[in-house]
Amino acid sequence: MEYSKVYERQLDRVYRTALLYLQSVDDAEDAVQGVFLRFLEKTPVFSDEEHEKAWFLTVTRNYCKDVQKSFWRRNVNLGTLPDQTAEEEPDQVILETVMALQTKYREVVYLYYYEGYSIAEISKMLHRKQSTIQTQLATARAKLKIELERGGIVHGRKKD
Repeated sequence: MEYSKVYERQLDRVYRTALLYLQSVDDAEDAVQGVFLRFLEKTPVFSDEEHEKAWFLTVTRNYCKDVQKSFWRRNVNLGTLPDQTAEEEPDQVILETVMALQTKYREVVYLYYYEGYSIAEISKMLHRKQSTIQTQLATARAKLKIELERGGIVHGRKKD
């Protein structure tokens, strides 16, 4: 197996997923190292690219949940996402709004819109009923709409 090619294919996905869960650049970078270390230790054999993608998403999610459960993470807060400059792009505002959602909403939005998984696939990954995923996705969309309209973003563009 060509480890460097797998690393190149999955690096951005693992980093984005870790940032989604941990909301800290430093923690996300640590998670990337941890996930790829697990990859090297386990040396899984993938049946296809979709299997590889699902393996990395699952391992990253589990790694992040372990970090979130740790004593250090629960009792010490060193900060969250870095502050942005005064004039933010609409995409940045949307990302920050998604990141501010509760984890159960944030993860379904990420998997559905950013990773392109279907509701059925997300249901299997997260071990939740499809109806639950649909409800969480609908709730997340409603929350995002309210927050984005409050922030002056309509259909991905800033109001003038």
